[in-house]
Amino acid sequence: MTSRTSLQKSLGIGLTLGITVLWLLGVTASGLVAQHEMNEVFDSALEETAQRILPLAVTDILSRENGTGNQTAPAMKAHDEYLTYLVRDQEGNRLLQSHDADPRVFGTLPREGFSNTATHRIYGASAVSDTIYIEVAEPLAHRREAALEAGLALLLPLIFLVPISLLGVWWIVRFSLRKVVEFQQSIESRGAGDLSPVAEDRLPKEFEPIAVAVNRLLERLHRALDAERSFTANSAHELRTPLATALAKVQRLKTQVQSHQLKNNVAEIEDALHSLSMLSGKLLELAKAEGGGAISQDQHNLVPILAMIVADFEGQVPGRIILNLPEREVNSFLDPDAFAILVRNLIENALKHGSDNQPVEVCMTDDGTLRVCNGGDIVPPGQLALIRSRFARSKTDATGSGLGLAIADAIATGAGIALHLRSPATGRQDGFEAELNVRSTT
Repeated sequence: MTSRTSLQKSLGIGLTLGITVLWLLGVTASGLVAQHEMNEVFDSALEETAQRILPLAVTDILSRENGTGNQTAPAMKAHDEYLTYLVRDQEGNRLLQSHDADPRVFGTLPREGFSNTATHRIYGASAVSDTIYIEVAEPLAHRREAALEAGLALLLPLIFLVPISLLGVWWIVRFSLRKVVEFQQSIESRGAGDLSPVAEDRLPKEFEPIAVAVNRLLERLHRALDAERSFTANSAHELRTPLATALAKVQRLKTQVQSHQLKNNVAEIEDALHSLSMLSGKLLELAKAEGGGAISQDQHNLVPILAMIVADFEGQVPGRIILNLPEREVNSFLDPDAFAILVRNLIENALKHGSDNQPVEVCMTDDGTLRVCNGGDIVPPGQLALIRSRFARSKTDATGSGLGLAIADAIATGAGIALHLRSPATGRQDGFEAELNVRSTT
């Protein structure tokens, strides 16, 4: 399974790392150039020092009487010498040296030009027909120290620039992608039934094809849902009319038949047509529940709808239902027709499978929680997990198609609502309970 990363995070990290690497490469290149230039400056200083000291050394050596004199130049004050020199004749005899010079640094015989030892850079020059030589030495450690300090001077700003650039890159990326984030939030925040086009005019050009594709998909989905709803409505009308006509003719025929046996046969046909009419109605309700129309684009107060449905049942089964309604409105994006179908099926299920001598409790609270509870035998856990399926029924003698809870579950699933089925009911030792929150639609 591939892990998904944030585009903002990838761009921020990638750009920051890229800029940092480029800066490091630039500092490295600058350090190499600076080192090369410093070496040239140091070499020039060695050569310049030799050319300046050599005439003075020759004068001092030639002015000595009988070749005697001080071979070490006195120091004016104590100090560290980065440049030391040694004056010798062509046989390597020492004639003059700086006060801090180490003869072991220099070779056995003097030579002209630049040369390197393990520890020093040396420049040599000659005078008086190559009879007097001067060699000026500089420690390589001095050059490395200077190069290191120059490199640190170049790297030090990066300690402050890298965090600043990181913040700057993140801000620029976040600012550049703000329209994309708004586009994402606008899609996530809309309800499942909101199929209106998404705004695409303010998106960056790179994301416009995505918005266009999403709008085309929403348009096709809207047409498909409209077609399915239209088919469901037309089918309901076309099926109910011939079934009602056939049922009416059978009932009329039943009154005209004199034979007792024939009358029983006609009664069986009447019951079959009545069951077929109810089954077709349930199948159409199931098709509508699975058709994606459980969410509306606007909120509706569901309390009057619940009261109307219970009043309808009260006329059929007086005294069997106890209704508790909230004092305030319960507004939800759940489609009113879908809510009516869901509640009707839950109450029908409670009336059919509940105990006849115990009432069905229908309760809605202010927070949108709807409970339908009935008495009766406990539904075993194994059957409780299966009764959501189509044509599945618990062990009961009551008539029914086994579609009521399947329809209610399909509507709840389409609305993003969790339908909880419990047996025994909450706070009781027996019975069955269905609970859902109509405000938790997605």
